[in-house]
Amino acid sequence: MMERLREGVNSIAVKIILGLIILSFVFAGVGSYIVGGNANVAATVGNVDIARGEFEQAYQNERNRLQAQNSDYFNALLGDPTYVEQLRRSVLQRMVNQALLEQQADELGLRISDQQVRDLIVTMPQFQNNGRFDQEVYQSFLRRAGFTPDSFAEYLRRDMVRAQLAGALANTDFVLPSEIAITSGLISQTRDIRTLEIDVNQLAETVDINDEQIQQYYDDNAQRFTRPEQYRISYVELSAQQLQEEFAPTDDEVEDYYQDNLSSFSTEEQRQVAHILIQGDDEATAQSILDELNAGADFAQLAEDKSQDLGSAEEGGDLGWIEKGVMDPAFEDAAFALTAVGDMTGLVKSDFGYHIIKLNALKEPQAKPLAEIKDELKAELSGQRAVDEFYSLLTELETVAFEFPDSLDDAATAIGADVTTTDFVSAYELPELLRNQEISNALTSEEVKFDGLNSEVIEVGSEHVVVVRIEEAREQTVLPLEDVKADVESQLMFTLAREQADALALEVIDALSAGDETILADNNLSFNDVSTVDRGSEFADVVFAMPRPTEQSQFAQTQSLIGNVVVVELSKVNDVISSDFNQQIEAQLSQTFQGQEQQGLVSQLAETTEIEYFIGE
Repeated sequence: MMERLREGVNSIAVKIILGLIILSFVFAGVGSYIVGGNANVAATVGNVDIARGEFEQAYQNERNRLQAQNSDYFNALLGDPTYVEQLRRSVLQRMVNQALLEQQADELGLRISDQQVRDLIVTMPQFQNNGRFDQEVYQSFLRRAGFTPDSFAEYLRRDMVRAQLAGALANTDFVLPSEIAITSGLISQTRDIRTLEIDVNQLAETVDINDEQIQQYYDDNAQRFTRPEQYRISYVELSAQQLQEEFAPTDDEVEDYYQDNLSSFSTEEQRQVAHILIQGDDEATAQSILDELNAGADFAQLAEDKSQDLGSAEEGGDLGWIEKGVMDPAFEDAAFALTAVGDMTGLVKSDFGYHIIKLNALKEPQAKPLAEIKDELKAELSGQRAVDEFYSLLTELETVAFEFPDSLDDAATAIGADVTTTDFVSAYELPELLRNQEISNALTSEEVKFDGLNSEVIEVGSEHVVVVRIEEAREQTVLPLEDVKADVESQLMFTLAREQADALALEVIDALSAGDETILADNNLSFNDVSTVDRGSEFADVVFAMPRPTEQSQFAQTQSLIGNVVVVELSKVNDVISSDFNQQIEAQLSQTFQGQEQQGLVSQLAETTEIEYFIGE
């Protein structure tokens, strides 16, 4: 067969076909670069481009934020292409709106100075340590977030300019005392009500039904009596955590492990350093300071007078204790090259500028006693061995499950595990272990569902995998009436009783509205005592939608939490005058008005600015 393939590939016809395919890829893949020239642009706002890379980073940041809030639910949403497209559009639209505001701020001459940016940085809570700006924390943040000092400053500057414009808009808005009073009155208002509850279940006990009604209800509501598609599922599980119990180390092994890895159980060498920083590429200024130090000037005083590290300057350049792996690499290499307390480096160039570093104190590494960490080491050793065994067995599981795809018995034997088989379950009744989107996808795949083969190895957790297969399937089907007759009767009786309760409630409301209360006694009904309710009560949505009573009470119908029909009588509206929430109400109204003003400005700017989208349109 391979020989025939080789002959086919060498034929003229196949070469022509391959040539056409290659050309189609060339024009499909590269055409946008040749024709549009916008492959690296997500959108253009006026004369400003939003870079595709910038957009993708913003989109990824938003994904990470949403995933951190609710990972399982969000991961399920990511399986919906429509949702992903909407999310990408919303991120891009937010960036377009920001660009519109920035251009408007620029036209208005709004500016943020370098000093304002620096002042903001040194006061940002995430860069504080014991109430003061920490250069080490700041630098670590920049490295993790992929910023340079200049790019982070520019990011903040743009954000501050937009905030400045928002502040200008806010100053044009004000909240009238009357608006606060009206809103406060609505929030504080209470209402006096009585309720009358018609018990639907009690009515259902008196409902008479016949076989014809049962058959009709069954035919009309077949979807309620449909058994979903079900499977008997077999699976083999492999977990490093379960294997860990088999690999408990001896005391001698723990001792050997401790001695072999002593450095790992020791505290890091720490150094207390101070520095003088000259930002950017001003080597001449940095050299002049170094000359002063070499001539005998006081390091702490020069740091206070001339260092451009705002956080440490007032402390004589002191950065506190540092360990390896935290500071800028160039800074760290120079600081840890100093050998004696009091030693000082020459000029050290980093991404932040030029440093002069002084070693103020030194702490040598110190090993933790074995007795203190013995249990931890046992767990670590058994965990390492279990993980090693896990990956060894994982390879075996993948191979055998693939080579013998018609059963899990061989795969289970190969890794020393058991095959677990469920009863018939639907996709919504899977065991907790199998409640995984990848497993759901596998169970509906052609290979597993229709061909009856083993699935691929599916990861369900850290060092935790399963292989699944469908042993038997039952199609979705409407269950026979004789199997569900009791449910049909129960639902039919409740439905008829609910209809009777609704009709009775309307009769009660009509009669009471006309001043006739005899209907209550005739139907053995009575109202509860009067209660005063606020907007947090059970029936608040109905009660506070009812018109204010004038000469007589108002009546409405609703439903209780347990499904009973309820008649509500509103007899009085209590207008409570309270200033307890005035400040919060004013702030909320002000924020609402500001948001409306900003959205209105964005809409106006969008109408007068040429905007072109290259993604998601």
